[in-house]
Amino acid sequence: MSGPERITLAMTGASGAQYGLRLLDCLVREDREVHFLISKAAQLVMATETDVVLPAKPQAMQAFLTEYTGAADGQIRVYGKEDWMSPVASGSGAPAAMVVVPCSTGTLSSIATGGCNNLIERAADVTLKERRQLILVPREAPFSTIHLENMLKLSQMGAVILPAAPGFYHQPQTIDDLVDFVVARILNLLAIPQDMLPRWGEHHFGVDD
Repeated sequence: MSGPERITLAMTGASGAQYGLRLLDCLVREDREVHFLISKAAQLVMATETDVVLPAKPQAMQAFLTEYTGAADGQIRVYGKEDWMSPVASGSGAPAAMVVVPCSTGTLSSIATGGCNNLIERAADVTLKERRQLILVPREAPFSTIHLENMLKLSQMGAVILPAAPGFYHQPQTIDDLVDFVVARILNLLAIPQDMLPRWGEHHFGVDD
């Protein structure tokens, strides 16, 4: 198996809930163990942008997402925002990689300054301090100087900033194709196999020589 076996997936309150849901589905299909975190704002955005309405309680949410994705029992583990005893809160138990998708600019700021005011921020802080892989997928337009400074600071700390900005060279036909472009890039960074987007050079994407 290539790529990490255990991954922390966090969703915060920026637009783009489809990216997080699609990544969760892909990770489940690739038999990864997913530690799932979501903010209240992200739940509101998800209910607005999709037909998915998550239960409020972590245990009920875990059961819902397990059925929704067809995951095996225990493959998805959901933790509340103040579950400080969860594995993701400690360097000795956290997965080798963490993805925040979508990543709100508020979360971006808190991670950049080491806020640790909730479990998402603490999990990202742990990922940084342990020099593990942290991928942040912001979705905002335009970016302010504050946003850009926070991204630069996090990039210098070792995080990867992957804006939710799909390309078009693969000639997308649907919104799902645009979502898959971003999710495929995340999976490539995680070294997890994906067949949604060919790597550059594998074929010509319809472009003449």
